[in-house]
Amino acid sequence: MLRAIGLMSGTSLDGVDAAWLETDGARVARFGRSLTLPYDDRLRDDLRRLLDRAPHLATDDPALLDATHRLTLRHAEAVAALGEPADLIGLHGQTILHRPQQRRTWQIGDAALLARLCGLPVAHDFRAADVAAGGEGAPLAPVFHAALAAGLEKPLAVLNIGGVANVTFLGADGTLLACDTGPGNGPLDDWAARHLGRPCDRDGALALAGRADAAVLARLLAHPYFARKAPKSLDRLDFAASLAASGIAALGAADGAATLVAFIAGAVARTALPAPPRRWLVAGGGRHNLAIMAALAARLPAPVAPVEAVGWDGDALEAQCFALLAVRVRGGLPLSFPGTTGVAAPLPGGRIVSPTG
Repeated sequence: MLRAIGLMSGTSLDGVDAAWLETDGARVARFGRSLTLPYDDRLRDDLRRLLDRAPHLATDDPALLDATHRLTLRHAEAVAALGEPADLIGLHGQTILHRPQQRRTWQIGDAALLARLCGLPVAHDFRAADVAAGGEGAPLAPVFHAALAAGLEKPLAVLNIGGVANVTFLGADGTLLACDTGPGNGPLDDWAARHLGRPCDRDGALALAGRADAAVLARLLAHPYFARKAPKSLDRLDFAASLAASGIAALGAADGAATLVAFIAGAVARTALPAPPRRWLVAGGGRHNLAIMAALAARLPAPVAPVEAVGWDGDALEAQCFALLAVRVRGGLPLSFPGTTGVAAPLPGGRIVSPTG
């Protein structure tokens, strides 16, 4: 058993989550503290601009290097604030581009600098080996979900709603299947920033005040991504063109937000799974949005509940995952599987950098 700190900065661009746990990479012996350090407005805005520029961004671009440095310092602050002794850090980094069909996935964050600042080895670059081998590179959380859900009734679906939404299906026969279902909070956050001047639709208040536009929703759900079978994955901006062409810009603020919420839930409902789950457990920031949770409950033919219903911490879950994955990297254990990323065989991944280089 090793003591590990996981660091996760998701596609919602809201901050860095840090979590401590003790694990051998297969089981969790003990959970420790967790926390979230928000990004300041300037860093969040700079990261959001990098998403738009990433397909054509040079690795030595000054704006990229500056944002990466500030992002890494914020991660080091999270480790310091956690204040827990550890053997290893797992750094997911900030995804700015995910194009597995082009064998590209790009997470920024300076692992070597973080290792020096924290005085600990840092596991990082979790997705590259999978993508290079022809996998989707995402999601990587299923092996952690499977460890947590070992004693729960199955079939079970674990839905994470960050900037992109993804699901892990855990079958009663041991089946492990996963994919990105479609948009998560990303388009809704962009809509809230445009119409409210705020980074998100807090508690879903704006969406709850509106009504989904059926015609716009139908156009959005006609996107070819939904016809693909799992495993499959998305970049945060993969629906940007279809959103622009859907007519949603002509809607009022509340109706547009309600339509985006219906899009999130509709995409989840269209995800083909091997068997109907007995229950859906929801993690990520989206579970705090009352409009999203109500839409999921209306669209899914099984009970929907936040992961806290089974004693998990939905705010810390992804950071905890990368603590466990860091230990798997150290032990050479697989991070991805044919049913989770489409890779041909279970595949180890990641790299470890020491504080001394």
